[in-house]
Amino acid sequence: MERQRSFSVKSTRFLVFSFTISFSLIFLTVFSIWVVKSTPSISIYQQTHIQLNQSVFNLTLKPFTVQSLTGFSRSFSATEVKYLILTDAQLNGTENTTGFLQFSDLKDFQREENDTEVRENEVNKPTIGTGMERAPAVAPSIVIEVQSDEKKIEIELPTNYHQIQKKEIGRNSVKKIEEKRRRGCDITKGRWVYDESYPLYTNSSCPFIDEGFNCMSNGRLDKDYMKWKWQPQECDIPRFNATKMLESIRGKRLVFVGDSINRNQWESMLCMLIGAVKDPKKVYETHGRRITKEKGNYSFKFVDYKCTVEYYVSHFLVHEGKARVAQKRVQTLRIDSMDRGSSRWRGADILIFNTAHWWSHYKTKAGINYYQEGGQVLPRLDVSAAFRRALMTWASWVDKNIKPRKTQVFFRNSAPSHFRGGQWNSGGHCREATRPLSKTSSFIYPEKNVITEEVIKQMKTPVILLNITSLSEYRIEGHPSIYGKKPDKRFSSNSEDCSHWCLPGVPDMWNELLYFHLQSKQHEYNNQ
Repeated sequence: MERQRSFSVKSTRFLVFSFTISFSLIFLTVFSIWVVKSTPSISIYQQTHIQLNQSVFNLTLKPFTVQSLTGFSRSFSATEVKYLILTDAQLNGTENTTGFLQFSDLKDFQREENDTEVRENEVNKPTIGTGMERAPAVAPSIVIEVQSDEKKIEIELPTNYHQIQKKEIGRNSVKKIEEKRRRGCDITKGRWVYDESYPLYTNSSCPFIDEGFNCMSNGRLDKDYMKWKWQPQECDIPRFNATKMLESIRGKRLVFVGDSINRNQWESMLCMLIGAVKDPKKVYETHGRRITKEKGNYSFKFVDYKCTVEYYVSHFLVHEGKARVAQKRVQTLRIDSMDRGSSRWRGADILIFNTAHWWSHYKTKAGINYYQEGGQVLPRLDVSAAFRRALMTWASWVDKNIKPRKTQVFFRNSAPSHFRGGQWNSGGHCREATRPLSKTSSFIYPEKNVITEEVIKQMKTPVILLNITSLSEYRIEGHPSIYGKKPDKRFSSNSEDCSHWCLPGVPDMWNELLYFHLQSKQHEYNNQ
């Protein structure tokens, strides 16, 4: 009897023990599944190219998981995907002992489909620019596809990429970082990146290119000069969006004033905008004029947007006239009086000025009986002094006649020429060039640019300097050269054009920089 009771007790204990073990295993399994499902994760499979200073690091990231510190959980649909692009990699301090690359900035902006293609096409393309001869094209690199209602995640990537640090920042913080970065970006420092998605338009799609800039129609066969874009080191230039640009100037006047290089840029702008117009017949010159270098003033109306894009020729911005010197009437430059066409510029909403090209001609450089102030023709005046006085006259006119609340004023500084072996009228040429220069070690910043910057700083009216000189210095192959004329006219003259620019080409990038400034200004206004 005792033996039977002992066996019964042992059997009961065994059953309890087995039940406890089974229940524990089931509980652990269910708990593990719940933990995995309740933790949001993002798997990243991406090959990343990171540029640090002037060196290029190629890192291949293995799959890893980013998890929320606060435990928020959410499913993300395809329509909510945005690109969070980490840029400006730099090591903390002079010596990094942690082994981490600290990403100092986070950008968040929506890309269109064509922007995505551009970024993909940039990988492993050649670049030309500051401190670099040939290197893989580097676009801001790591792309994390996630969007939350309340939070964004900033990731600090370690050099061994087996660990990550992360912190959550609010939308307002992201906006402040973006604004600070836009304001502090020096767009003059960067490189030219070969991009197959360029040009933004073609010769056949744009009817506004005059003969002097229509290199392809004049027989130029190589096309690479159309496919380079400028990539600043410190920020990204948004790809030109013609629809956005037209919407931003709806009901307004966009006016270019200056020499034939500004006409070059103005024609580029027309070509970049026409692609967004559904009916090209609703874009016309208000006086019925056809664009040629002989005619001076044009105003193209975009009917659907009730805006005009205008150009007014003014070689010097001040008045070109005549005066009597020793019984002769001679051409003079009134450096104390504005161009007589200046009344037409008033009331514009965006004004882009330039003058530089004609200041290198013989008369202006010699300065003998050429410059005039009041009724006096100056026997001799240094060209730099004359340029400064003329710009001060322009600055006074702007301060007096332009209302900053209505009009944004830009001044584009000098575009470089690339004559080799002489000047435009003495056998200078550039026809051999088919690729940008790899470096510009002999480049000297023009004195006229320095003077321009000094005058602008003294003005009451805010003026944005569109500084294109140094970045354009690389583009020796971008000029018309012998292709500024039709083949049947080409051999009637030995001169080449190494001052103006083929279209599509370099002036398109100047307009993308203009677009960048206009968008940045609009962004600041929206966040006030």
